[in-house]
Amino acid sequence: MKTIEVRTDARIDMVEITREVQAYLGESGVEQGAVLVYIPHTTAGVTINENADPTVEHDLQEDFQRLVPRTQPYYRHREGNSASHMLSSMIHSSVTIPFEGRSLALGTWQGIFLCDFDGPRTRKVHLQILPA
Repeated sequence: MKTIEVRTDARIDMVEITREVQAYLGESGVEQGAVLVYIPHTTAGVTINENADPTVEHDLQEDFQRLVPRTQPYYRHREGNSASHMLSSMIHSSVTIPFEGRSLALGTWQGIFLCDFDGPRTRKVHLQILPA
């Protein structure tokens, strides 16, 4: 297993980590299998989405804020980040991506993104190869 650290710059932020995951595969020597990308945080998640056009990230971030407002009169969590917990539950804490020839089997326009919903922070991402 390898752990990388990713710095986010805003309360809701998306940081592409595809290169880091691909580099881990290159270092591993494993030719095929799957790689697990896991975020060990309750207010962050990981997703696969388009990485060719940065306006997709913008649009997702805007909708995250619209769909789950930061404050609601019924929120009781004392830290004031209930919306961050909700968003991380919606996005999930892991993705598993197959690879062959040490190359991720992502679609042409796909990238792997850490989504932070309670930033800015430094987040950990655990990477684990699951050999075929």
